[in-house]
Amino acid sequence: MSAGVTLSARALGRKAPIVPDWSIPWPPEDADGSEGLTLRELIARIVRTEVAAFHDRQNRRRFVRALTERQMDEALARGKVESGGRDLVQKVDPDEAVANALQAFEDGLYLVIIDEQEQRELDRQVFVTRDSHIVFLRLVFLAGG
Repeated sequence: MSAGVTLSARALGRKAPIVPDWSIPWPPEDADGSEGLTLRELIARIVRTEVAAFHDRQNRRRFVRALTERQMDEALARGKVESGGRDLVQKVDPDEAVANALQAFEDGLYLVIIDEQEQRELDRQVFVTRDSHIVFLRLVFLAGG
């Protein structure tokens, strides 16, 4: 894992993570040098970073790559061999993605935990360091009523 803030996505009641932990560089390139930022700003930065990474992965898949025998064996072990050449274009609007993430937080669909401290207010200042661990915990609601 590269140097930066570690992110986790988990679901309440599940031992296994939703996706493997990942990291983003910290401080971000667009950081303004302030000591802290609000939870709202932090979520927006993370979402925008992930949208940009999605677009980058999508662009890389457009090009056909020659695979070595080892790369093919590793891909076969994972269950899927991809050599590129895909022209699937999925548009993701970063502003809309941020708005959706913030609305989901306000609706109580997930919690944000920074360095083992639950964050409850979008406009409260939070402090994140290069060694921070941020957990997005998806809440699972009981069905019925």
